[in-house]
Amino acid sequence: MADKVSPGMQQYLDIKANYPDAFLLFRMGDFYELFYEDAVNAAQILELTLTSRNKNAEQPIPMAGVPYHAVSGPIETLVNMGYKVAIADQIEDPKEAVGIVKRAVTQVITPGTAVDITATVDNNFLVAIDKSGSDWGLAYMDLSTGEFKVTTISELASLLSEISGLRAKEIVVGYELLPNERQILERQMQLLISEVQELPEVVDTLEEQVASKLKAYVKQTQLRDLSHIQEPEHYEIKDYLQMDFASKSSLELTANSREGKKAGSLYGLMDKTKTAMGTRMLKAWIERPLIKRTAIEGRLDAVTAMLGSFMERADLIEALKGVYDLERLASRVSFGKALPVDLIQLSRSLGNLPAIRELLTAIDPEIFARNTQALDDLPELRKLIDSAISEEGGRTISEGGIIKDGFNDQLDKYREASSKGTNWIAELEVEERARTGISNLRIDFNRKDGYYFHVTASNLTQVPEHFFRKATLKNSERFGSERLSEIEEIMLEAREESSKLEYQLFLAVRKETEGYISRLQALAKTVAEVDCLQSLASLAESAGYVRPQFTTEQAVAIEEGRHPVVESVLGLQDYVPNTIELPEGSDIQLITGPNMSGKSTYMRQFALLVIMAQMGSYLPAESAVLPVFDAIFTRIGASDNLVSGESTFMVEMSEANRAIQHASSKSLIIFDELGRGTATYDGMALAQAIIEYIHDKIGAKTLFATHYHELTALNESLEHLSNVHVATLEKDGEVTFLHKITEGPADKSYGIHVGKIAGLPDSLLERADLILQELEGQEPVSRATEADQQLSLFNLGNNESELIKKLKAMDVNNMTAREAMNSLWDLKDLV
Repeated sequence: MADKVSPGMQQYLDIKANYPDAFLLFRMGDFYELFYEDAVNAAQILELTLTSRNKNAEQPIPMAGVPYHAVSGPIETLVNMGYKVAIADQIEDPKEAVGIVKRAVTQVITPGTAVDITATVDNNFLVAIDKSGSDWGLAYMDLSTGEFKVTTISELASLLSEISGLRAKEIVVGYELLPNERQILERQMQLLISEVQELPEVVDTLEEQVASKLKAYVKQTQLRDLSHIQEPEHYEIKDYLQMDFASKSSLELTANSREGKKAGSLYGLMDKTKTAMGTRMLKAWIERPLIKRTAIEGRLDAVTAMLGSFMERADLIEALKGVYDLERLASRVSFGKALPVDLIQLSRSLGNLPAIRELLTAIDPEIFARNTQALDDLPELRKLIDSAISEEGGRTISEGGIIKDGFNDQLDKYREASSKGTNWIAELEVEERARTGISNLRIDFNRKDGYYFHVTASNLTQVPEHFFRKATLKNSERFGSERLSEIEEIMLEAREESSKLEYQLFLAVRKETEGYISRLQALAKTVAEVDCLQSLASLAESAGYVRPQFTTEQAVAIEEGRHPVVESVLGLQDYVPNTIELPEGSDIQLITGPNMSGKSTYMRQFALLVIMAQMGSYLPAESAVLPVFDAIFTRIGASDNLVSGESTFMVEMSEANRAIQHASSKSLIIFDELGRGTATYDGMALAQAIIEYIHDKIGAKTLFATHYHELTALNESLEHLSNVHVATLEKDGEVTFLHKITEGPADKSYGIHVGKIAGLPDSLLERADLILQELEGQEPVSRATEADQQLSLFNLGNNESELIKKLKAMDVNNMTAREAMNSLWDLKDLV
């Protein structure tokens, strides 16, 4: 016979049925309890003690609990691991409840909706996708700041890249996923998938549809109106310098490739911001540089103005330090979570704005006119908070002491009564001590007995008749009196009513503050922009950067450019700068040279300088003239994608294909060692074909590093290609890499020398050097097996006589370079 379910457990089961995919924390007294499978799993994850309910029953119910005051830590752990957590609270006072206390889920916390889970200033974006025909609608929202954006994407690879770039942890899906799509999102990208396919309202466009489904999911989980969520803002990926997630990762824009942390990235170097909003905006500027020259020049003009005003900028930095995270303060107000300390921080932030406005005017009133006009310091809100909230107001709103004297007449009366009561208590103590003759008589208070006279055992014979006993202790007794009870009643009533009234007054102030949320968010954006501009100016000054110049031609001239992050590690004295010149009509640099000599640094340097310039930053160089690029495509380093079954070479070819399919003559392409993931002839053939395709059909500025020295001959047939190499110094058998890019192809690979630097045994290196000498002294014969299907130079079979005839017929002396190349391809086909 099955055990009977108690009313309390039935209530739990009814609620749990609506949240089957979440851990349900069920409030019972001072604990949040978990039951059944939730308890078993949570006990293992959180290292909780697993007990059971109805231990004597035939089937005890597994149970684990977390104290209500310490629940934030376990919630954070579960959410960070990708789980959902539903919070079921008591929604009526247990003292007034008839039968089972009513409970209901008050919030569902998920990886994409977590607010106040961690102390990071970074965004936590919740992403949603929907589909119509061949187009995807993508919307994303940060619940902690209210940011809400939406766009349309027509290619799956671009959609996945955009989601990856947002570093989302959870995705809301509005349509039936295909199996391969689910596998990519769930397994490869490790996203928690939440589905919202039904939409009660009628919408006209795909973007409205995906935005509505995202809003519906947020309302469903947060169970409250969120006034801080902004209206969805449309954006186009093509309105910014396009970079896919692989390019951003390989260039280490916002996280280093070793640990995935900010330190060691471009973001880590450039972040000199003083506000949380500025930090988030700077990261967005790095990930989305501009492509409109007027907007870029506008930022550079502002940075230039700040550079020229050292004293004002120093004062501006100090003023910015006093501005708290306005976006998240606004969201806390909207969530109904704002505490007295939050409102105090809000007022202090607003108090710094007049100084910021004056300093911007002093730096350049014309350049910063838009910013100064937008710096609305909301004097009426500041006046409200300053008149209402006490500076001592902390992180509780139910224990009083948060509303200032003079704000509310009734509250002042309660406080006066409480204050008078304290005086009355003191006077009564003195009076009764004199009347009874008990010299150590005192009046104390505790929650159980209230106010009482404390009388030690030795003085009990002196207790007067108007005292009545309240409690007996081992060595003393507690007494009351009619007068003491009267005073106590007045004080307790004043204290209780005062606390209730303060709570109501605080809620009213918070509610009134909610009406300023949209203005606070607009203000936050302005402060963030000013902070980003001063950050760029501070970096330019401290690192000795120069302002880039932009040209309408497709010409690049970077004089003595430096990799900003590497330079910050090595120091200016030890870093070897390099000049990059790609004039109009020169599109491709073929870069040869040994590993560890600086080819990758040189190429990354170029890309980073383009990104910095187009986000409005000064550059680490003697001078820089650049066109405005529309996209950057990179293939740097070796990686694979084991989850989707893609080898290193497959990933390499996919990234190369993306560049070839999407690049324009205004793009920048950086390929490092393309074609090395397959057999030599395959790789070389692909590398050459890719170079020729870019040269003939795209015309993008391209840096192509290779170990295929044979490719250096392409400069004879490709008009817009030039050879450069990394200079080396060889003396007495020792090789020094100079890290300097010079004209012409490299003549050696120095692979054995790199092996020596890596610490390979001397005997192994000597053997490798001997083998190399033997190979270099041989005729170039093929070592391929028949299974490899590689080209043999001598086994011509039936085509031998035809090959000789064609060779004899060639007029080599009068051939152009292109004709010679085409003839060579014909001979290869014949072979």
